[in-house]
Amino acid sequence: MSLTDHDTVDGWPGFRAECAARSIRPISGVELSSKYDRTVHVLGYRMGRFEPLEEALKWIRARRDERNVKITERLKELGLSVTMDDVIKESGGLVIGRPHFAKVLIAKGFVSDYPSAFSEYLARGAAAYVAREGLSPEECVGVIKEAHGLPVLAHPSLTGLKGDEFGELLDGLKAKGLWGLECISSHCSSESAYEYLAIAEKHSLFPTAGSDFHGQSRPNAKLGVQVSDDFLPWARLGVTF
Repeated sequence: MSLTDHDTVDGWPGFRAECAARSIRPISGVELSSKYDRTVHVLGYRMGRFEPLEEALKWIRARRDERNVKITERLKELGLSVTMDDVIKESGGLVIGRPHFAKVLIAKGFVSDYPSAFSEYLARGAAAYVAREGLSPEECVGVIKEAHGLPVLAHPSLTGLKGDEFGELLDGLKAKGLWGLECISSHCSSESAYEYLAIAEKHSLFPTAGSDFHGQSRPNAKLGVQVSDDFLPWARLGVTF
């Protein structure tokens, strides 16, 4: 099992302890949110050194903090009394993201549920949306490579790209060191999974799987995706059987 939190590795120590208590083999991981005109997230697995990753994460989180303040300002302009203190309290000290804003909007009665919070205020193009400032997808791949990790393009269906456009994205990232493509996730159907498995093979990328579990903000996503022992070369991820 791997923990791939967005833009932070603070959860690793607790995660490793819980895995040890349950005889689960842990794989270090992270998910970097890139700056792109589409949703492009890059997973990193089995990092061997953390200094370059930590420095990059500090910079990314600083940009995320700036974005969060701007979202709060947008909400205030729309007449919604949401403060950063509200969002910080809702996050419980974790890295703040849009799901925490959604929780505040629900708690204050401005919307009824997560889909409404995003469609009305937080999703790309919505009233309080603020574009992300951060690393490009290529830079995310580079940071993970510098940390001696394995970069994987996460939940490709969320990019909204297909055919040649998606192939061009993969080729560009592969040239920078992209190692894998997440072919099985809670975001795609069985048919889409087979399609992505074929695309991974075409571009010489290793297939991976992930649930994209986000707790209450994605209640339909169950924790973990079960795969066969021969699904990928586990030894490359630091796992031995």
